[in-house]
Amino acid sequence: MPAATRTPAPPRRRQTPRAPTGRPRRRRNPWPYLLIAPAVAGGVFLLLYPLLRAATISFQHFRMGELIRGGAELVGLDNYRELLAAEEFWAVTLRTFAWTAVNVVLIVGISTGVALMLARLGRRMRVALMSALALVWATPVIAATTIFQWLFQSELGVVNWVLTRLGFGSFQGYSWFADGGAMFGVLVTLVVWQSVPFAALTLYAGLTTIPAELYESARIDGGTGRQIFARVTFPILRPMFALVTSLEVIWVFKCFPQIWVLSQGGPDDATTTLPVYAFKVARVLHRYDLGSAVAMLTVAILAVALVGNLRRMLRQEGNES
Repeated sequence: MPAATRTPAPPRRRQTPRAPTGRPRRRRNPWPYLLIAPAVAGGVFLLLYPLLRAATISFQHFRMGELIRGGAELVGLDNYRELLAAEEFWAVTLRTFAWTAVNVVLIVGISTGVALMLARLGRRMRVALMSALALVWATPVIAATTIFQWLFQSELGVVNWVLTRLGFGSFQGYSWFADGGAMFGVLVTLVVWQSVPFAALTLYAGLTTIPAELYESARIDGGTGRQIFARVTFPILRPMFALVTSLEVIWVFKCFPQIWVLSQGGPDDATTTLPVYAFKVARVLHRYDLGSAVAMLTVAILAVALVGNLRRMLRQEGNES
């Protein structure tokens, strides 16, 4: 019999490499990254260049002469040594911590109450209150600061007029801007008023994600309002509370335009915080090197505080998972 003829094997198709899930891998399209690259590069430049420039100046002898003719000389840590040896710097630092603590506690406390109230209101009242909060939040900082300046004016201010009408005759012609404690209180009121809308709306958004069945079960078990908040609401929203607190610490700690427009750090430096102190040193004394050192120490303090808070948040999430 004739030998069987062998048919040639069909050519093997080149197999596309497959992902672990069994689907063929797709090549990443570089166009999205190329399109956003200019925006990212511009953002990085606008954020990092001022920081790096301030850090460089803080290690130089940089004053009015160097600003005009250039050629600043490196002095190492001399500016930081001079700053840390000054009693005024430590007084301003303590005042900044007190300023931040008072504002953040009031902001988080009031925002929590407003968020809980929003969750209990009817639809119309809730929409009206949320609209009012959004309008307050959208008000420009300088415009709001100017309004508060008019409200607390000594002779024609609405606040003094209302307090006098209520029977507090000592506020007739009272100058809020001449007393350090009163000026501090006015600034706290302004910053809290500007900050509560964002925090309240954020916390309310978190409240809407909590299942209603949890609240019903807690009420059936006889839990009071405080117990339900402490054992149901707060544990679930703990990461959001930590995030809001961190954002408010940043906002309050670096607060500058409100203080400068209303008091310029006065009277008698009663409202001078680290950002205001850095600006005054650089602007009045023309010590740009020392002002940059204050700014860098401010950034370092914020970074240490926020990194510790974020690490605690991640540790808590890891334990819960």
